[in-house]
Amino acid sequence: MASSVLHVSIQGAISPASVAHLQHAFSHASTTQASLIILELDTPGGLLESTREMVQEITNAPFPVVVYVSPKGARAASAGTYLLYASHIAAMAPGTNVGAATPVSLASPQDALPSAMEKKVLADASAYLQSLAELRGRNNEWAQKAVKDGASISANTALGLGVIDLIAEDIPALLVALHGTSVQLNATTTLTLETTDVLLERLEPDFKTTFLSIISNPTFAYLLMLLALYGIFFELLSPGAILPGLVGLISGFLALYAFNLLPFNYAGLALIGLGVALMIGEVFVSGFGIFGIAGIIAFSLGSVLLFDAQTLGNSISIPLIIAVALVSVTFFVYVMQMALSSRSIKATTGTETLIGQEAKVVKITEDGYLVESHGELWTGASHEPLALHQRVEITGFKGLKLTLKPIHTKE
Repeated sequence: MASSVLHVSIQGAISPASVAHLQHAFSHASTTQASLIILELDTPGGLLESTREMVQEITNAPFPVVVYVSPKGARAASAGTYLLYASHIAAMAPGTNVGAATPVSLASPQDALPSAMEKKVLADASAYLQSLAELRGRNNEWAQKAVKDGASISANTALGLGVIDLIAEDIPALLVALHGTSVQLNATTTLTLETTDVLLERLEPDFKTTFLSIISNPTFAYLLMLLALYGIFFELLSPGAILPGLVGLISGFLALYAFNLLPFNYAGLALIGLGVALMIGEVFVSGFGIFGIAGIIAFSLGSVLLFDAQTLGNSISIPLIIAVALVSVTFFVYVMQMALSSRSIKATTGTETLIGQEAKVVKITEDGYLVESHGELWTGASHEPLALHQRVEITGFKGLKLTLKPIHTKE
């Protein structure tokens, strides 16, 4: 029976979803007794914590792991450099690049001098990549440049500098190139790869990986937050509607989970919180739209600052933020027009509608009169004596009694 090789693809930013996909692949490889894992990689970078988890999985794997930067035009930037260095065999397709492994901090401006904490992070990252270079016998000097100077190189240069082991056009060419290669699996085990006539199995992401991939996307997390905001907002506008409130509540919990997975800027989150408070305040306070517009501005600024693309590999798109701001402005203009229009409309229900109306005396009682107006009977009082069946005008209220005055007809 031919041995099997497991092909796993990770594209996009390195995140908890990437970790889950790799762990699923390792579990599947153990179950199927795969002889080799090919991790096809194309990433702009990602979370340092997720990268470290994946590096640990690769360096402690019981089978060889090949990290292959592919297809043409792909890159192994930032976090991808660490994964490439951690692999048993590092390969790249023509037209790809690797490097730019400097950690990015959300806290400091780009032009500011590094703080003591940032120096520690830089030193830790440098030592980490150096240890991987020593473990796999790769170019240590360039590894330091990739971390400290953000250096990036092409596939051909990487091969010449000893950063990678080989270049291959595609997966079939990679299998041919791997055949007969010796791999130091651990301190006591060396394997010779046999990759001819192997069964190549491609592993697709499972449900958990797909879910984490979607929810850890900054744009999706942002959209969840918007659903939570507007769901609760519409529930406040129309109490008892239930559906907007439920959608907002569920979206809010999912957004909190997404934010727990993603590093975010606290200043951006504070601005979003202020924007939410101002927009909700517009519902209860007659601010003529001032609170609503200020809330939209704060919310939009917070949205821009919330996630950092250099750290996550992607971020919230500016067109999406602009679209949300425009929709919100339109919404609040509409709400305020309705509110202002409603103030100029006279009441059409309640006791206030009786004032100025005519009534008819239907009974004279000891303490006043019983009058009929619009088919309803009311008790009333008058400073002038009234006769049975006389037409009267309702002028006001005293407690629950109407105040009446006779209507004098001209002769």
